[in-house]
Amino acid sequence: MRLGVIADTHGLLRPEVFELFEGMDHILHAGDIGPAELLTELEAIAPVTAVYGNTDGWELRDRLPRAAEIELDGFRIVVTHGDQFGGPTPEKLHAAYPDAEILIYGHTHRPLLATVDVVVTVMNPGGAGPRRFDLPPSVGIMELEPGIPPRARLVPLLPAGAE
Repeated sequence: MRLGVIADTHGLLRPEVFELFEGMDHILHAGDIGPAELLTELEAIAPVTAVYGNTDGWELRDRLPRAAEIELDGFRIVVTHGDQFGGPTPEKLHAAYPDAEILIYGHTHRPLLATVDVVVTVMNPGGAGPRRFDLPPSVGIMELEPGIPPRARLVPLLPAGAE
């Protein structure tokens, strides 16, 4: 199973996302989405599990959870924006969701791929929307296969020095 992982779009769904996420089985959006229509655009690619972030309005807060716990291909996954932890870290997320095997979060706009407690994969795909904090926009790709650790990578959306 192939997952597209995205966060912090803030209303901007870059054209590169459509190309990168083509053929994905599922998309995980870790909040700060922007208009709800952005989710409709992603749903045209694959089913979406999304959570609201601290900048999302009431329309999305009424429709989406703060944290989503799902199982895909036998993996227990938690998706959250992470703002409820102040400065989210892999350790804080693992402490809050100790049964999760994969933790996905956003908020910091800083891409991160880490392992916690030897077997828990933690990913922040970075901010995919408007560029912030001089960080390049990025997304994540994750491949799941039962019985083996997830394969994951972070993908910049712009060439180095662009924008």
